[in-house]
Amino acid sequence: MELLKVENLTFTYPKQAKDTSRIAPALEDVSFEIQEGEFIVVCGESGCGKTTLLRLLKKELAPAGDITGKIWFCGVEQEQLSEREAACDIGYVLQNPENQTVTDKVWHELAFGLENMGVPTPVIRRRVAEMACFFGIDDWYRKKTTELSGGQKQLLNLASIMAMQPKLLILDEPTSQLDPIAASDFINTLVKINKDLGLTILLTEHRLEEVFPVADRAFIMDKGKMLLMESPREAGRDLKCLNADHKMLLGLPSALRIYHGLDARDAECPLTVRDGRNFLEEYYGNEINRLHRETDSTQGKKITMRMKDVCFRYEKDLPDVLDGVELAVYEGEIVSILGGNGSGKTTLLSVISGTYKPYRGKIEVFGKRIHKYSGKELYVKNLASLPQNPQTVFIKMTVREDYDEIRHVMGYSEAEMKEKIEETAELMGIGHLLDRHPYDLSGGEQQKAAIGKVLLLQPRFLLLDEPTKGIDAWSKMQLQKLLKELKQKGISILMVTHDVEFAAGVSDRCGLFFDHEITSVDTPEEFFCNNNYYTTAANRISRQRYENAVTCEDVIELCRQNVRIQKEGKRTCRKETA
Repeated sequence: MELLKVENLTFTYPKQAKDTSRIAPALEDVSFEIQEGEFIVVCGESGCGKTTLLRLLKKELAPAGDITGKIWFCGVEQEQLSEREAACDIGYVLQNPENQTVTDKVWHELAFGLENMGVPTPVIRRRVAEMACFFGIDDWYRKKTTELSGGQKQLLNLASIMAMQPKLLILDEPTSQLDPIAASDFINTLVKINKDLGLTILLTEHRLEEVFPVADRAFIMDKGKMLLMESPREAGRDLKCLNADHKMLLGLPSALRIYHGLDARDAECPLTVRDGRNFLEEYYGNEINRLHRETDSTQGKKITMRMKDVCFRYEKDLPDVLDGVELAVYEGEIVSILGGNGSGKTTLLSVISGTYKPYRGKIEVFGKRIHKYSGKELYVKNLASLPQNPQTVFIKMTVREDYDEIRHVMGYSEAEMKEKIEETAELMGIGHLLDRHPYDLSGGEQQKAAIGKVLLLQPRFLLLDEPTKGIDAWSKMQLQKLLKELKQKGISILMVTHDVEFAAGVSDRCGLFFDHEITSVDTPEEFFCNNNYYTTAANRISRQRYENAVTCEDVIELCRQNVRIQKEGKRTCRKETA
Protein backbone atom coordinates (compact mmCIF):
# COMPACT_ATOMS: atom_id res chain seq x y z
CA MET A 1 0.00 0.00 0.00
CA GLU A 2 1.24 3.47 -0.90
CA LEU A 3 2.19 5.47 2.19
CA LEU A 4 3.84 8.56 0.73
CA LYS A 5 3.55 10.14 -2.71
CA VAL A 6 5.43 13.18 -3.98
CA GLU A 7 4.49 14.62 -7.36
CA ASN A 8 6.37 17.31 -9.31
CA LEU A 9 7.77 18.91 -6.16
CA THR A 10 9.79 22.07 -6.83
CA PHE A 11 11.09 24.31 -4.04
CA THR A 12 13.13 27.51 -4.07
CA TYR A 13 14.54 29.29 -1.03
CA PRO A 14 13.93 33.04 -0.89
CA LYS A 15 16.50 35.16 -2.74
CA GLN A 16 18.68 32.22 -3.77
CA ALA A 17 20.03 32.92 -7.25
CA LYS A 18 22.44 30.79 -9.24
CA ASP A 19 23.14 33.80 -11.43
CA THR A 20 21.58 37.19 -12.09
CA SER A 21 19.04 35.83 -14.54
CA ARG A 22 17.66 32.73 -12.86
CA ILE A 23 16.46 31.65 -9.44
CA ALA A 24 17.99 28.30 -8.51
CA PRO A 25 15.53 25.77 -7.04
CA ALA A 26 16.75 23.58 -4.20
CA LEU A 27 14.41 20.86 -5.52
CA GLU A 28 13.27 20.56 -9.10
CA ASP A 29 10.38 18.41 -10.33
CA VAL A 30 10.89 15.63 -7.76
CA SER A 31 8.42 12.74 -7.92
CA PHE A 32 8.39 9.37 -6.16
CA GLU A 33 6.23 6.93 -4.23
CA ILE A 34 7.06 4.98 -1.07
CA GLN A 35 5.19 1.84 -0.07
CA GLU A 36 4.40 0.81 3.50
CA GLY A 37 7.30 -1.01 5.16
CA GLU A 38 9.99 0.16 2.73
CA PHE A 39 13.48 1.18 3.88
CA ILE A 40 14.71 4.03 1.68
CA VAL A 41 18.13 5.69 1.80
CA VAL A 42 18.53 9.09 0.12
CA CYS A 43 22.07 10.08 -0.83
CA GLY A 44 23.88 12.73 -2.82
CA GLU A 45 26.57 15.36 -2.42
CA SER A 46 26.24 18.18 0.10
CA GLY A 47 23.73 20.80 -0.98
CA CYS A 48 21.91 18.55 -3.46
CA GLY A 49 18.58 19.00 -1.65
CA LYS A 50 18.36 15.95 0.63
CA THR A 51 17.60 17.78 3.87
CA THR A 52 15.27 20.22 2.11
CA LEU A 53 13.26 17.29 0.76
CA LEU A 54 12.99 15.63 4.16
CA ARG A 55 11.95 18.82 5.92
CA LEU A 56 9.22 19.46 3.35
CA LEU A 57 7.75 16.04 4.15
CA LYS A 58 7.33 17.13 7.79
CA LYS A 59 5.19 20.24 7.46
CA GLU A 60 6.10 21.61 10.91
CA LEU A 61 9.76 21.73 9.78
CA ALA A 62 9.16 22.92 6.21
CA PRO A 63 11.44 25.86 5.32
CA ALA A 64 10.12 29.14 3.98
CA GLY A 65 10.18 29.55 0.22
CA ASP A 66 8.28 29.05 -3.02
CA ILE A 67 6.82 25.57 -3.45
CA THR A 68 4.90 23.85 -6.22
CA GLY A 69 3.78 20.24 -6.55
CA LYS A 70 1.89 17.89 -4.26
CA ILE A 71 2.66 15.70 -1.25
CA TRP A 72 0.23 12.96 -0.17
CA PHE A 73 0.50 10.98 3.06
CA CYS A 74 -1.75 7.93 3.45
CA GLY A 75 -3.79 9.23 0.49
CA VAL A 76 -4.40 12.64 2.09
CA GLU A 77 -2.87 15.87 0.82
CA GLN A 78 -0.31 17.23 3.28
CA GLU A 79 -2.28 20.48 3.79
CA GLN A 80 -5.32 18.47 4.85
CA LEU A 81 -3.53 16.49 7.58
CA SER A 82 -4.62 17.38 11.09
CA GLU A 83 -1.99 18.72 13.50
CA ARG A 84 -2.18 15.47 15.48
CA GLU A 85 -1.69 13.31 12.38
CA ALA A 86 1.23 15.41 11.18
CA ALA A 87 2.89 15.37 14.61
CA CYS A 88 2.37 11.71 15.53
CA ASP A 89 2.26 9.78 12.25
CA ILE A 90 5.42 11.29 10.75
CA GLY A 91 8.44 11.02 13.07
CA TYR A 92 11.60 13.02 12.40
CA VAL A 93 15.07 12.48 13.89
CA LEU A 94 17.47 15.40 13.44
CA GLN A 95 21.15 15.22 12.51
CA ASN A 96 22.35 16.77 15.77
CA PRO A 97 20.93 14.94 18.83
CA GLU A 98 21.54 18.02 21.00
CA ASN A 99 18.98 19.99 18.96
CA GLN A 100 16.19 17.51 19.64
CA THR A 101 16.64 16.87 23.36
CA VAL A 102 14.26 19.18 25.27
CA THR A 103 14.02 17.84 28.85
CA ASP A 104 16.52 17.15 31.62
CA LYS A 105 15.70 13.49 32.35
CA VAL A 106 15.70 10.42 30.10
CA TRP A 107 12.30 9.20 31.32
CA HIS A 108 10.76 12.64 30.78
CA GLU A 109 12.19 12.86 27.26
CA LEU A 110 10.50 9.55 26.41
CA ALA A 111 7.17 10.83 27.75
CA PHE A 112 7.37 14.42 26.48
CA GLY A 113 5.71 13.95 23.09
CA LEU A 114 2.94 11.79 24.50
CA GLU A 115 2.22 14.37 27.20
CA ASN A 116 1.89 17.07 24.57
CA MET A 117 -0.58 14.93 22.66
CA GLY A 118 -2.75 14.54 25.76
CA VAL A 119 -2.30 10.77 25.98
CA PRO A 120 -3.67 9.36 29.28
CA THR A 121 -1.06 8.81 31.99
CA PRO A 122 -1.46 4.98 32.21
CA VAL A 123 -0.92 4.74 28.44
CA ILE A 124 2.14 7.01 28.63
CA ARG A 125 3.67 4.86 31.38
CA ARG A 126 3.08 1.68 29.39
CA ARG A 127 4.49 3.06 26.12
CA VAL A 128 7.53 4.59 27.83
CA ALA A 129 8.26 1.30 29.60
CA GLU A 130 7.91 -0.60 26.35
CA MET A 131 10.27 1.74 24.46
CA ALA A 132 12.83 1.69 27.27
CA CYS A 133 12.87 -2.12 27.16
CA PHE A 134 12.93 -2.33 23.36
CA PHE A 135 15.86 0.08 23.02
CA GLY A 136 17.79 -1.14 26.06
CA ILE A 137 17.46 2.16 27.90
CA ASP A 138 16.72 0.50 31.26
CA ASP A 139 20.20 1.12 32.70
CA TRP A 140 20.12 4.87 32.10
CA TYR A 141 16.37 5.47 32.36
CA ARG A 142 16.76 7.76 35.42
CA LYS A 143 19.85 9.60 34.20
CA LYS A 144 20.08 13.26 33.24
CA THR A 145 20.13 13.81 29.47
CA THR A 146 23.29 15.90 29.89
CA GLU A 147 25.12 12.81 31.16
CA LEU A 148 24.50 10.80 27.99
CA SER A 149 26.99 10.16 25.20
CA GLY A 150 26.20 11.22 21.63
CA GLY A 151 25.15 7.69 20.71
CA GLN A 152 22.85 7.44 23.73
CA LYS A 153 21.25 10.80 22.95
CA GLN A 154 20.54 9.79 19.37
CA LEU A 155 19.07 6.48 20.54
CA LEU A 156 16.94 8.39 23.06
CA ASN A 157 15.66 10.70 20.31
CA LEU A 158 14.71 7.67 18.23
CA ALA A 159 12.96 6.00 21.17
CA SER A 160 11.07 9.21 21.97
CA ILE A 161 9.79 9.38 18.41
CA MET A 162 8.90 5.68 18.39
CA ALA A 163 6.82 6.13 21.55
CA MET A 164 4.48 8.24 19.39
CA GLN A 165 3.93 5.16 17.16
CA PRO A 166 4.61 6.88 13.80
CA LYS A 167 3.75 5.36 10.44
CA LEU A 168 6.75 6.99 8.73
CA LEU A 169 10.16 7.57 10.31
CA ILE A 170 12.38 10.23 8.71
CA LEU A 171 16.03 10.56 9.74
CA ASP A 172 18.48 13.23 8.58
CA GLU A 173 22.04 11.85 8.73
CA PRO A 174 21.45 10.27 12.15
CA THR A 175 24.93 8.72 12.45
CA SER A 176 27.02 11.73 11.39
CA GLN A 177 28.15 12.44 14.98
CA LEU A 178 28.48 8.84 16.16
CA ASP A 179 31.61 6.73 16.47
CA PRO A 180 31.83 3.61 14.23
CA ILE A 181 30.51 1.20 16.87
CA ALA A 182 27.63 3.46 17.97
CA ALA A 183 26.75 4.15 14.31
CA SER A 184 26.65 0.43 13.55
CA ASP A 185 24.44 -0.23 16.57
CA PHE A 186 22.10 2.58 15.55
CA ILE A 187 21.72 1.28 11.97
CA ASN A 188 21.09 -2.24 13.30
CA THR A 189 18.34 -0.80 15.51
CA LEU A 190 16.72 0.84 12.48
CA VAL A 191 16.85 -2.46 10.59
CA LYS A 192 15.21 -4.22 13.54
CA ILE A 193 12.45 -1.59 13.68
CA ASN A 194 11.87 -1.89 9.95
CA LYS A 195 11.79 -5.70 9.92
CA ASP A 196 10.06 -6.43 13.24
CA LEU A 197 7.56 -3.57 13.31
CA GLY A 198 7.13 -3.03 9.58
CA LEU A 199 7.84 0.69 10.00
CA THR A 200 8.54 2.70 6.85
CA ILE A 201 11.94 4.41 7.07
CA LEU A 202 13.32 7.25 4.95
CA LEU A 203 16.78 8.52 5.81
CA THR A 204 19.62 10.53 4.33
CA GLU A 205 23.22 9.48 4.88
CA HIS A 206 26.76 10.19 3.71
CA ARG A 207 28.15 7.14 5.53
CA LEU A 208 26.69 4.45 3.28
CA GLU A 209 28.90 1.50 4.25
CA GLU A 210 26.29 -0.20 6.44
CA VAL A 211 23.00 1.44 5.51
CA PHE A 212 23.23 1.05 1.71
CA PRO A 213 23.12 -2.78 1.65
CA VAL A 214 20.14 -3.02 4.06
CA ALA A 215 17.91 -0.55 2.18
CA ASP A 216 15.14 -1.68 -0.18
CA ARG A 217 15.77 1.22 -2.54
CA ALA A 218 18.37 3.97 -2.92
CA PHE A 219 17.37 7.45 -4.08
CA ILE A 220 20.41 9.24 -5.52
CA MET A 221 19.95 13.00 -5.85
CA ASP A 222 21.90 15.41 -8.00
CA LYS A 223 21.43 19.21 -7.97
CA GLY A 224 17.89 19.07 -6.65
CA LYS A 225 16.71 16.27 -8.94
CA MET A 226 16.23 12.53 -8.54
CA LEU A 227 18.92 10.82 -10.58
CA LEU A 228 18.23 7.17 -9.67
CA MET A 229 15.55 5.34 -7.66
CA GLU A 230 16.52 1.67 -7.70
CA SER A 231 17.62 -1.19 -5.50
CA PRO A 232 21.04 -0.46 -3.93
CA ARG A 233 22.79 -3.02 -6.13
CA GLU A 234 21.25 -1.62 -9.31
CA ALA A 235 21.86 1.99 -8.25
CA GLY A 236 25.48 1.26 -7.36
CA ARG A 237 26.04 -0.42 -10.71
CA ASP A 238 24.10 2.00 -12.91
CA LEU A 239 25.50 5.21 -11.43
CA LYS A 240 28.83 4.71 -13.19
CA CYS A 241 27.04 3.88 -16.43
CA LEU A 242 25.21 7.20 -16.26
CA ASN A 243 28.34 9.18 -15.43
CA ALA A 244 31.74 7.56 -14.97
CA ASP A 245 32.99 10.65 -13.11
CA HIS A 246 29.97 11.26 -10.88
CA LYS A 247 31.02 12.56 -7.45
CA MET A 248 28.71 10.12 -5.64
CA LEU A 249 30.82 7.18 -6.82
CA LEU A 250 33.30 8.14 -4.10
CA GLY A 251 30.59 7.84 -1.45
CA LEU A 252 29.45 4.30 -2.28
CA PRO A 253 30.33 1.38 0.05
CA SER A 254 33.92 0.18 -0.21
CA ALA A 255 33.03 -3.06 -1.99
CA LEU A 256 31.35 -1.05 -4.75
CA ARG A 257 34.21 1.43 -4.97
CA ILE A 258 36.72 -1.40 -5.40
CA TYR A 259 34.45 -3.00 -8.02
CA HIS A 260 34.19 0.25 -9.99
CA GLY A 261 37.88 1.04 -9.56
CA LEU A 262 38.79 -2.28 -11.19
CA ASP A 263 36.12 -1.82 -13.90
CA ALA A 264 35.02 -5.44 -13.33
CA ARG A 265 31.68 -5.24 -15.15
CA ASP A 266 31.67 -8.96 -15.91
CA ALA A 267 31.45 -9.72 -12.16
CA GLU A 268 28.43 -9.58 -9.88
CA CYS A 269 28.22 -6.16 -8.25
CA PRO A 270 29.26 -6.51 -4.54
CA LEU A 271 27.62 -4.51 -1.74
CA THR A 272 28.80 -5.82 1.62
CA VAL A 273 32.15 -6.76 3.17
CA ARG A 274 31.29 -10.41 2.61
CA ASP A 275 30.43 -9.72 -1.05
CA GLY A 276 33.71 -7.86 -1.43
CA ARG A 277 35.72 -10.74 0.02
CA ASN A 278 34.05 -13.22 -2.31
CA PHE A 279 34.68 -10.90 -5.26
CA LEU A 280 38.42 -10.67 -4.51
CA GLU A 281 38.74 -14.40 -3.93
CA GLU A 282 36.96 -15.26 -7.17
CA TYR A 283 38.62 -12.76 -9.50
CA TYR A 284 42.02 -11.72 -8.13
CA GLY A 285 45.12 -13.60 -7.01
CA ASN A 286 47.31 -12.73 -4.03
CA GLU A 287 50.82 -13.67 -5.10
CA ILE A 288 51.70 -10.05 -4.33
CA ASN A 289 50.05 -9.48 -0.98
CA ARG A 290 51.77 -6.41 0.38
CA LEU A 291 52.28 -2.82 -0.75
CA HIS A 292 55.65 -1.18 -0.33
CA ARG A 293 55.27 2.05 1.67
CA GLU A 294 57.65 4.81 2.59
CA THR A 295 56.67 6.26 5.95
CA ASP A 296 57.60 9.75 7.09
CA SER A 297 60.00 9.54 10.00
CA THR A 298 59.65 12.01 12.86
CA GLN A 299 63.36 11.80 13.54
CA GLY A 300 65.00 15.20 13.31
CA LYS A 301 61.68 17.06 12.97
CA LYS A 302 60.78 19.94 15.25
CA ILE A 303 58.04 19.34 17.79
CA THR A 304 55.00 21.54 17.20
CA MET A 305 53.05 20.52 20.30
CA ARG A 306 54.00 18.42 23.28
CA MET A 307 51.77 17.49 26.21
CA LYS A 308 53.06 15.54 29.20
CA ASP A 309 51.12 14.03 32.10
CA VAL A 310 48.11 16.29 31.44
CA CYS A 311 45.12 15.85 33.75
CA PHE A 312 41.82 17.70 33.54
CA ARG A 313 38.37 17.52 35.13
CA TYR A 314 35.41 19.87 34.70
CA GLU A 315 34.67 20.18 38.42
CA LYS A 316 36.63 19.40 41.54
CA ASP A 317 34.35 16.56 42.65
CA LEU A 318 33.98 15.00 39.18
CA PRO A 319 36.26 12.25 37.79
CA ASP A 320 39.10 13.10 35.43
CA VAL A 321 38.31 13.40 31.73
CA LEU A 322 42.01 13.47 30.89
CA ASP A 323 44.31 11.42 33.10
CA GLY A 324 48.05 11.53 32.43
CA VAL A 325 47.71 12.22 28.68
CA GLU A 326 50.95 12.35 26.72
CA LEU A 327 51.26 13.25 23.04
CA ALA A 328 53.69 14.91 20.66
CA VAL A 329 52.83 16.34 17.23
CA TYR A 330 55.69 17.11 14.86
CA GLU A 331 56.13 19.77 12.20
CA GLY A 332 54.35 18.94 8.94
CA GLU A 333 52.51 15.96 10.44
CA ILE A 334 48.84 14.93 10.46
CA VAL A 335 47.76 13.03 13.58
CA SER A 336 44.23 11.62 13.96
CA ILE A 337 42.68 10.64 17.29
CA LEU A 338 39.77 8.19 17.22
CA GLY A 339 37.59 6.88 20.04
CA GLY A 340 34.07 6.47 21.33
CA ASN A 341 31.47 9.19 21.88
CA GLY A 342 32.00 10.93 25.20
CA SER A 343 35.51 9.52 25.71
CA GLY A 344 37.12 12.98 26.00
CA LYS A 345 38.52 13.68 22.52
CA THR A 346 36.89 17.12 22.18
CA THR A 347 38.02 18.00 25.72
CA LEU A 348 41.56 17.08 24.67
CA LEU A 349 41.48 19.64 21.84
CA SER A 350 39.96 22.28 24.12
CA VAL A 351 42.79 21.83 26.63
CA ILE A 352 45.45 22.02 23.91
CA SER A 353 43.90 25.21 22.50
CA GLY A 354 43.90 26.86 25.91
CA THR A 355 40.11 26.95 26.26
CA TYR A 356 40.38 24.82 29.40
CA LYS A 357 43.30 24.74 31.82
CA PRO A 358 44.59 21.37 33.11
CA TYR A 359 45.17 21.04 36.84
CA ARG A 360 48.34 19.02 36.26
CA GLY A 361 50.87 18.52 33.50
CA LYS A 362 52.31 20.82 30.88
CA ILE A 363 51.49 21.72 27.27
CA GLU A 364 53.98 23.39 24.94
CA VAL A 365 53.13 24.86 21.53
CA PHE A 366 56.15 25.75 19.38
CA GLY A 367 58.38 25.22 22.42
CA LYS A 368 56.50 27.70 24.61
CA ARG A 369 54.12 26.92 27.47
CA ILE A 370 50.55 27.93 26.60
CA HIS A 371 50.07 30.19 29.61
CA LYS A 372 53.10 32.25 28.60
CA TYR A 373 51.45 33.43 25.37
CA SER A 374 49.98 36.90 25.88
CA GLY A 375 46.69 38.26 24.50
CA LYS A 376 45.88 36.89 21.05
CA GLU A 377 49.50 35.90 20.35
CA LEU A 378 48.75 32.17 20.37
CA TYR A 379 45.82 32.47 17.95
CA VAL A 380 47.27 34.71 15.24
CA LYS A 381 49.38 32.81 12.70
CA ASN A 382 50.13 30.14 15.31
CA LEU A 383 47.21 27.97 16.45
CA ALA A 384 43.66 27.77 15.11
CA SER A 385 40.84 25.43 16.11
CA LEU A 386 37.75 24.20 14.27
CA PRO A 387 34.98 23.37 16.79
CA GLN A 388 32.67 20.39 16.48
CA ASN A 389 29.65 22.61 15.79
CA PRO A 390 30.50 24.77 12.74
CA GLN A 391 27.66 27.19 13.50
CA THR A 392 29.59 28.55 16.49
CA VAL A 393 32.18 29.97 14.06
CA PHE A 394 29.67 32.33 12.41
CA ILE A 395 28.39 35.59 13.90
CA LYS A 396 27.53 37.69 10.81
CA MET A 397 24.68 37.76 8.29
CA THR A 398 26.69 36.31 5.38
CA VAL A 399 29.72 34.06 4.98
CA ARG A 400 31.58 36.93 3.27
CA GLU A 401 30.99 39.26 6.24
CA ASP A 402 32.15 36.53 8.61
CA TYR A 403 35.35 36.09 6.63
CA ASP A 404 35.90 39.84 6.44
CA GLU A 405 35.91 40.25 10.22
CA ILE A 406 39.29 38.51 10.29
CA ARG A 407 40.77 41.52 8.46
CA HIS A 408 41.25 43.46 11.69
CA VAL A 409 42.76 40.48 13.49
CA MET A 410 45.28 39.83 10.72
CA GLY A 411 45.93 43.50 9.87
CA TYR A 412 45.00 43.17 6.19
CA SER A 413 43.89 46.05 4.00
CA GLU A 414 40.45 45.84 2.34
CA ALA A 415 42.03 44.86 -0.99
CA GLU A 416 44.20 42.18 0.63
CA MET A 417 41.24 40.77 2.55
CA LYS A 418 39.08 40.63 -0.58
CA GLU A 419 41.81 38.69 -2.36
CA LYS A 420 42.24 36.30 0.58
CA ILE A 421 38.48 35.67 0.73
CA GLU A 422 38.29 34.85 -2.97
CA GLU A 423 41.30 32.52 -2.72
CA THR A 424 39.84 30.69 0.27
CA ALA A 425 36.38 30.41 -1.33
CA GLU A 426 37.92 28.89 -4.46
CA LEU A 427 40.05 26.55 -2.36
CA MET A 428 37.01 25.27 -0.43
CA GLY A 429 34.64 25.33 -3.43
CA ILE A 430 32.20 27.71 -1.74
CA GLY A 431 32.35 30.80 -3.96
CA HIS A 432 28.61 30.54 -4.64
CA LEU A 433 27.90 30.54 -0.88
CA LEU A 434 29.73 33.71 0.13
CA ASP A 435 26.62 35.90 0.11
CA ARG A 436 24.40 33.35 1.85
CA HIS A 437 23.52 33.42 5.55
CA PRO A 438 25.68 30.73 7.25
CA TYR A 439 22.65 29.18 8.96
CA ASP A 440 20.88 28.75 5.60
CA LEU A 441 23.63 26.40 4.37
CA SER A 442 23.45 22.63 4.56
CA GLY A 443 25.47 20.88 7.27
CA GLY A 444 28.23 20.00 4.83
CA GLU A 445 28.35 23.50 3.36
CA GLN A 446 28.58 25.00 6.86
CA GLN A 447 31.48 22.69 7.63
CA LYS A 448 33.41 23.73 4.52
CA ALA A 449 32.72 27.43 5.17
CA ALA A 450 33.89 27.06 8.80
CA ILE A 451 37.14 25.36 7.72
CA GLY A 452 37.70 28.23 5.27
CA LYS A 453 37.33 30.81 8.04
CA VAL A 454 39.79 28.96 10.27
CA LEU A 455 42.35 28.79 7.43
CA LEU A 456 42.15 32.57 6.95
CA LEU A 457 43.96 32.86 10.30
CA GLN A 458 47.00 31.25 8.61
CA PRO A 459 47.78 28.86 11.47
CA ARG A 460 50.97 26.81 11.74
CA PHE A 461 49.17 24.34 14.03
CA LEU A 462 45.61 23.35 13.20
CA LEU A 463 43.15 21.57 15.52
CA LEU A 464 40.17 19.96 13.80
CA ASP A 465 37.18 18.48 15.64
CA GLU A 466 35.17 16.19 13.32
CA PRO A 467 36.10 18.09 10.11
CA THR A 468 34.25 15.65 7.81
CA LYS A 469 30.95 15.76 9.71
CA GLY A 470 28.08 16.20 7.27
CA ILE A 471 30.17 16.56 4.11
CA ASP A 472 29.95 14.29 1.09
CA ALA A 473 32.65 11.93 -0.17
CA TRP A 474 33.87 14.20 -2.97
CA SER A 475 34.28 17.11 -0.53
CA LYS A 476 36.15 14.76 1.81
CA MET A 477 38.56 13.95 -1.01
CA GLN A 478 39.08 17.68 -1.65
CA LEU A 479 39.62 18.26 2.07
CA GLN A 480 42.09 15.41 2.16
CA LYS A 481 44.07 17.02 -0.67
CA LEU A 482 43.93 20.37 1.12
CA LEU A 483 45.25 18.94 4.40
CA LYS A 484 48.09 17.21 2.57
CA GLU A 485 48.98 20.50 0.85
CA LEU A 486 49.01 22.24 4.24
CA LYS A 487 51.24 19.47 5.55
CA GLN A 488 53.70 20.04 2.70
CA LYS A 489 53.90 23.68 3.79
CA GLY A 490 55.02 22.55 7.23
CA ILE A 491 51.67 23.02 8.97
CA SER A 492 50.92 20.49 11.71
CA ILE A 493 47.40 19.11 12.09
CA LEU A 494 45.80 17.31 15.04
CA MET A 495 42.39 15.93 14.18
CA VAL A 496 39.67 14.24 16.21
CA THR A 497 37.37 12.15 14.03
CA HIS A 498 34.93 9.23 13.85
CA ASP A 499 35.61 8.89 10.12
CA VAL A 500 38.03 5.95 9.95
CA GLU A 501 38.22 5.99 6.14
CA PHE A 502 39.21 9.66 6.11
CA ALA A 503 41.76 9.16 8.90
CA ALA A 504 43.28 6.19 7.07
CA GLY A 505 43.70 8.20 3.87
CA VAL A 506 45.17 11.40 5.28
CA SER A 507 47.03 10.62 8.53
CA ASP A 508 50.71 10.06 9.25
CA ARG A 509 49.82 8.60 12.65
CA CYS A 510 46.59 7.53 14.33
CA GLY A 511 45.79 7.09 18.02
CA LEU A 512 42.92 5.66 20.04
CA PHE A 513 41.53 7.63 22.99
CA PHE A 514 40.30 5.30 25.70
CA ASP A 515 40.05 5.31 29.50
CA HIS A 516 40.94 9.04 29.76
CA GLU A 517 44.19 8.76 27.80
CA ILE A 518 45.66 8.06 24.37
CA THR A 519 46.35 4.34 24.50
CA SER A 520 48.40 4.00 21.33
CA VAL A 521 49.72 6.08 18.42
CA ASP A 522 50.96 4.34 15.28
CA THR A 523 51.04 4.52 11.49
CA PRO A 524 47.68 3.98 9.74
CA GLU A 525 48.95 0.63 8.45
CA GLU A 526 49.80 -0.69 11.92
CA PHE A 527 46.79 0.94 13.57
CA PHE A 528 44.01 -0.17 11.22
CA CYS A 529 45.36 -3.57 10.17
CA ASN A 530 45.42 -4.70 13.80
CA ASN A 531 41.91 -3.51 14.73
CA ASN A 532 38.59 -5.26 14.16
CA TYR A 533 36.15 -2.40 14.77
CA TYR A 534 38.21 0.78 14.47
CA THR A 535 39.30 -0.09 10.98
CA THR A 536 38.20 0.54 7.42
CA ALA A 537 35.77 -1.54 5.39
CA ALA A 538 38.49 -1.89 2.73
CA ASN A 539 40.74 -3.54 5.30
CA ARG A 540 37.96 -5.89 6.43
CA ILE A 541 37.35 -6.86 2.81
CA SER A 542 41.00 -7.51 1.97
CA ARG A 543 42.73 -8.58 5.20
CA GLN A 544 42.40 -12.31 4.45
CA ARG A 545 44.22 -11.87 1.10
CA TYR A 546 46.39 -8.77 1.46
CA GLU A 547 48.46 -7.82 4.49
CA ASN A 548 48.56 -4.04 4.62
CA ALA A 549 45.71 -2.70 2.46
CA VAL A 550 43.89 0.03 4.40
CA THR A 551 42.06 2.11 1.79
CA CYS A 552 40.06 1.21 -1.31
CA GLU A 553 42.93 2.58 -3.39
CA ASP A 554 45.32 0.16 -1.65
CA VAL A 555 43.07 -2.81 -2.49
CA ILE A 556 42.65 -1.70 -6.11
CA GLU A 557 46.43 -1.29 -6.50
CA LEU A 558 47.15 -4.78 -5.12
CA CYS A 559 44.48 -6.34 -7.33
CA ARG A 560 46.05 -4.73 -10.39
CA GLN A 561 49.47 -6.02 -9.41
CA ASN A 562 48.11 -9.57 -9.25
CA VAL A 563 46.86 -11.81 -12.02
CA ARG A 564 43.23 -11.29 -13.00
CA ILE A 565 41.33 -14.60 -12.97
CA GLN A 566 39.33 -14.64 -16.18
CA LYS A 567 35.72 -15.80 -16.10
CA GLU A 568 33.41 -16.72 -18.95
CA GLY A 569 30.45 -14.51 -19.78
CA LYS A 570 30.09 -10.78 -19.33
CA ARG A 571 27.56 -8.70 -17.49
CA THR A 572 26.86 -5.20 -18.71
CA CYS A 573 25.22 -2.16 -17.25
CA ARG A 574 21.48 -2.15 -17.66
CA LYS A 575 21.73 1.33 -19.19
CA GLU A 576 24.10 0.00 -21.88
CA THR A 577 21.73 -2.78 -22.94
CA ALA A 578 18.63 -0.58 -22.98
